[in-house]
Amino acid sequence: MNPIVLTVLGLLFGGNDSHAKELPVGEGYCKTSVNAAVFRGASLISNDSVQYISYYDPEGYVMVGKRRLESEKWTVARTGYKGNVTDGHNVISIGLDGKGYLHLSFDHHGHPLKYARSVAPGSLQFSGLRGMTGKDEEDVTYPEFYSLPSGDMLFAYRSGASGRGNLVLNRYDVSSGTWNRVHDILIDGEGERNAYWQMYVDKAGVIYLSWVWRETWLVETNHDLCYAVSHDGGETWQRTEGTRYELPITIRDAEKAWSVPQNSELINQTSMTADSSGRPYIATYWRDENDSIPQYRLVWHNGEEWKMSKVGDRKTPFSLSGGGTKMIPVSRPRIASDGKRAYYIFRDSERCSRVSVAFTESLGESGWRIMDLTDYSVDAWEPTFDINRWNKRGELDIFVQEVHQGDGEKVVSDSGESTTVKVIELRD
Repeated sequence: MNPIVLTVLGLLFGGNDSHAKELPVGEGYCKTSVNAAVFRGASLISNDSVQYISYYDPEGYVMVGKRRLESEKWTVARTGYKGNVTDGHNVISIGLDGKGYLHLSFDHHGHPLKYARSVAPGSLQFSGLRGMTGKDEEDVTYPEFYSLPSGDMLFAYRSGASGRGNLVLNRYDVSSGTWNRVHDILIDGEGERNAYWQMYVDKAGVIYLSWVWRETWLVETNHDLCYAVSHDGGETWQRTEGTRYELPITIRDAEKAWSVPQNSELINQTSMTADSSGRPYIATYWRDENDSIPQYRLVWHNGEEWKMSKVGDRKTPFSLSGGGTKMIPVSRPRIASDGKRAYYIFRDSERCSRVSVAFTESLGESGWRIMDLTDYSVDAWEPTFDINRWNKRGELDIFVQEVHQGDGEKVVSDSGESTTVKVIELRD
């Protein structure tokens, strides 16, 4: 990394001790964005001593790696599993339970569940594909693992297709080593639409959930930003004022955090967090009516009402339309926060498609300062980071790889065979 970037980071994030360090891991497939899609759920995951990573190699094999948290050296292993890396939806998601077993789910875009667990705690070897509950596992998309304070895990996925799918929620019992169904349908598209969600689990195990509705498979039919919260592991769900949802949640009774009409360039599947008082913050983007320029946004609840502010001030218009994986001049954002300071991570062609971060010292109250973490383009990359390490240590480790994506599920054939998978450690 350019030393100038490190110097400016020190000025931006408050002191001479701030730094960003790149740790190379291995060579990854780069002709689509499958390794660097924002909805991977977990590309990086850690416990108190070890961090794990996963990605597809240039031949499409699932790679898993690990390192001690204070080490820069990775141990990487190629599994026997392959994925359809030409489809940017078919991501890898990993989870880590309280006993140290690594969980792996990969290669889904309306396909039967592919799930495996490591043969032993800390191992990079897997015992073979298996089911979870055996129900609604034939049509899986967007698998995501979430850690719970007890050592249990949640597993969320879409059953069904874009425009007519449902959100399914499972829970892993670490004591018995078994999966159980929490909800067959948590958010019901009623055969007419589906919810594209983002989820966050805080240190106390409270689950925050927000989503946009999509009426068809076309991205321009995204609309409205909705919200629910659970204080009991996902069994029951509430609105911000405390009233309980009758499940499943439908479009008729969903709390609307912010009203956004169709054809507003509203993006799906972004990121959210919450502060120590349980107030939710949602990162996303859309354009205002009579404006052609989509802007990054922060939508949050201040304890009384929903509020919205812009993050930065973009100058370049673009429009979202059509289906499949889109090549968009900005990434979907991810937000990391401890309830006060916050990092809003993104990629924008206005900043030469670098890994960029906006920082605020007072979430929802003060302005944002923006800086680039790389001095090179990452093209179609979108951010994911190790949420466990952030929640436990306040340290931000970001998965980074230069990847490419043709619009509408196209492979970029002239991009080269591979690029280097890295982790950027951002410290202050």
